[in-house]
Amino acid sequence: MPEEGLAAVTANNGARRRTNGSSDSLDGLVRRAVSEFSKLSGSMPEQVSGVRSTDDGWSVLVEVVELERIPSTTSILSTYRVDTDERGGLVGYERIRRYTRSSIDAR
Repeated sequence: MPEEGLAAVTANNGARRRTNGSSDSLDGLVRRAVSEFSKLSGSMPEQVSGVRSTDDGWSVLVEVVELERIPSTTSILSTYRVDTDERGGLVGYERIRRYTRSSIDAR
């Protein structure tokens, strides 16, 4: 890909990445990653909780309701790390956390 017309994007971890010149590039990349994850896993993500660049592409954190319960504060959710190439194509995913909706991290 030629260097002309490319915009540099700074991710949360400070790494610099090149994406297409469009201001919607990161948004489109995340949407593609979430869509491919949803198709492959059969899970519909509730929200995206993080995005960062990696050496080989991008890492997107998505929150998924694993088990819906009543009341909803007792529902079981999971965080998945979805890894993509530089264009947002899915290269892998894994569940990295499982928790109840009402829980908070002790930090």
